[in-house]
Amino acid sequence: SSDECVRLLLRLFARACTLTRTSRTSRAPRTRTDPHRHRCSAPPGMPGRRKQPAGKRGAEPAERPPEGGKRRREEGWMARQVAELRAAERAQPFNEKRLRFLSESRKVKQGSQGVLYWMCRDQRVQDNWALIYAQRLARTEKLPLHVCFCLSPRFLEATVRQMGFMLNGLKEVEKECSTLEIQFHLLLGAAGEVLPGFVKDRRMGAVVTDFFPLRLPLQWAEDVKKGLPSDVPFIQVDAHNVVPCWVASDKQEYSARTIRGKITKLLPEFLTEFPLVEKHPRCAPVLAKPVDWDKAWSSLEVDRSVGEVEWARPGSTAAMATLESFVDQRLQDFAAHRNNPNREALSQLSPWLHSGQVSAQRVVLQVKRNGPRGPSVDAFVEEAVVRRELADNFCYYNKDYDCVDGAYEWAQKTLRDHAKDPRPHLYSRKQLEEAKTGDRLWNAAQIQLVKEGKTHGFLRMYWAKKILEWMPSPEEALSTALYLNDRYSLDGNDPNGYVGCMWSICGIHDQGWQERPVFGKIRYMNYAGCKRKFDVPAFERRYCSVNSSSSSSSSSSN
Repeated sequence: SSDECVRLLLRLFARACTLTRTSRTSRAPRTRTDPHRHRCSAPPGMPGRRKQPAGKRGAEPAERPPEGGKRRREEGWMARQVAELRAAERAQPFNEKRLRFLSESRKVKQGSQGVLYWMCRDQRVQDNWALIYAQRLARTEKLPLHVCFCLSPRFLEATVRQMGFMLNGLKEVEKECSTLEIQFHLLLGAAGEVLPGFVKDRRMGAVVTDFFPLRLPLQWAEDVKKGLPSDVPFIQVDAHNVVPCWVASDKQEYSARTIRGKITKLLPEFLTEFPLVEKHPRCAPVLAKPVDWDKAWSSLEVDRSVGEVEWARPGSTAAMATLESFVDQRLQDFAAHRNNPNREALSQLSPWLHSGQVSAQRVVLQVKRNGPRGPSVDAFVEEAVVRRELADNFCYYNKDYDCVDGAYEWAQKTLRDHAKDPRPHLYSRKQLEEAKTGDRLWNAAQIQLVKEGKTHGFLRMYWAKKILEWMPSPEEALSTALYLNDRYSLDGNDPNGYVGCMWSICGIHDQGWQERPVFGKIRYMNYAGCKRKFDVPAFERRYCSVNSSSSSSSSSSN
């Protein structure tokens, strides 16, 4: 009958559904084997997918974070991934736009006994275009490879905090060079005084160095150039920027807006994977002496009262671990919370980037390769590439990068016009250094700087602008802000620090705003504005004691 047919059809349909569900639950889970598979194509500036050589294991897959949590991967996954990526790029050609000759001579001196890399700003072995080029030059000429670092007794306002971080990082460089049959030498003294003699005594056929746009390192390079034999080529490689400074622009750029397009269009050419610095095939006839690190430490003529910090461990290994933790734990919050000092959303990589113990290019490659979907990756790349390289551009093309004379004409005029305006408070440099002001938020930021060697990026702007408000003149304000930053911050004495203070006090890379007392047309920041951004009392409690100088309410009007 028709009823029986209907019942039969329903039983068959139910059985088919049951079999389908069983088949789905017993199927093996899908896995991703390629870190870029979840994207339609390689992101801008990233190399496209490459076919892995036979027998080579691909890079670790970029797992998406679990719901409501951070990434959970085995500790050390990034170092393993990076090692495989470097090994796969051994044959990558070197882009010679990264270098420029500082000498007339361009050919390696015949009969020489080595190629020398004078390490200055970029204090690492791997992911270092200057050392990569020096090794390739040495291999081509069938010569031993040497690395040297010239340790000056002092460097600008640096204290034992920054110098100790640098020296401990160089210890790691020495060890890694030893495993690669690369001779590492630590020369005590200014480069212009000790390096030319070393080149002559060791019969070096070429000298390669990195790029540092501040006045003093540029003078070092000029002194070395004058002292080198005329037939020894002297080559500079920008190993710090993704796009070499002199390639990105041939002039001082007005703002991020004017340099962004220039850098972005060059990223496909320059944001490439690094080849491996390998074990060098040629041994030196005379080996380097083991470095006497105690003697090096004793040679420093710096303030030792500003102690080293515990949160940042020097060296490239620690830098890679910090980068890994950023990608796994903090990157996904970067876009939304990078201006909130109470949230852990920043990379914390500035000490290692400043000292060259990690490459900004490596950082960006790993963030793009492994970062979560969403705006955080783009926001981070803007700061790590565009803003950082804008700072190098400013310091390289503006010789007054650390004084009011280096500001735009409109900014100099407005600061002059308001130089005699009454200040709501006046504090001495000593009071500021000891965080003895009537603004608990400012005090908290200064205490963090003194104790930890860092200040949150958003608060550093507020911190510097209040100094302008509290000092008798813009010149004294800028000088004091640079002094405090360079003395206490692990990333002090750096283009980013100079530009940060110049932006806050002198309007560099900014525009004119509504005119007001003291600031003129310089962008204004105050306590009430900070309260709208984040929980100010919570940050104050972290660093200020209950009895600290006056209450926050007294600051809200400033």
